[in-house]
Amino acid sequence: MGTSTAVRPLSQADLDDTVALLDRDPCLDVFVGARVHASGLAPTRLAGELWGYYEENRLRSLCYSGANLVPVAATARAARTFADLAVRRGRRCSSIVGPADAVLSMWDLLRPEWGPAREVRACQPVMALASAPAVAPDPLVRRVRPDEIDVLLPAAIAMFTEEVGVSPTATDGGAYYKARLTELVRAGRAFARFEDGEIVFKAEIGAVTPHACQVQGVWVRPERRGERLSVGGMAAVVEHALREIAPAVTLYVNDFNVAARGAYRRVGFTEVGRFATVMF
Repeated sequence: MGTSTAVRPLSQADLDDTVALLDRDPCLDVFVGARVHASGLAPTRLAGELWGYYEENRLRSLCYSGANLVPVAATARAARTFADLAVRRGRRCSSIVGPADAVLSMWDLLRPEWGPAREVRACQPVMALASAPAVAPDPLVRRVRPDEIDVLLPAAIAMFTEEVGVSPTATDGGAYYKARLTELVRAGRAFARFEDGEIVFKAEIGAVTPHACQVQGVWVRPERRGERLSVGGMAAVVEHALREIAPAVTLYVNDFNVAARGAYRRVGFTEVGRFATVMF
């Protein structure tokens, strides 16, 4: 006898089951966890749709569908089901990102329908730290003030363009990107080291849940790379985050970025999983 399965959009009535599933691996599922905790699954605040995959009437897996397509705790069968649903809905996302096995399984099924990806990054270690950093924090790294957004923005655009391969200003002149950056600054989640009025190191804390937060946008001015600014800088960000934001700090990094992975290990981060990203 086959297993009874179903997939459907989740609503506020499903919040408790959804949070319980996300909390099983809170350092891996920070992005979707942040959306769920912030929105309470209210459709107007979720900025997308959350699909639930059920086996024998029990919620087993999730997939967030919005600007990104993000599977959570997706079994092989759930990944296939989510891919089938995504095909029927049509591509609305700019990337598929999440645990590598699920993302790559989904992409195998989606590729014939969605066409070639701009890039597939098949191995991105997820790293986490839930204790004091192993090195001294850089005392010059501090929160970016709201009146410094115009100094932060060029560094953030340079980071995004280098990391993603396209500029965040390409579609709307960067209005959305600047608005999101401004939001992080006002929330006290953007950090930088300033020298002579310029930023030489920066990082932001993007997604936040009660259990973990996710660092993003780590960048060192190109001519200053090799000076280990990212080691002390990340230690400072971790110290701030653990004291004031969440009990664990996470990030994910491209496997080919050997320097960054080494810097994070020196700070004390350890690998807790693997992501993959398909970019369009």
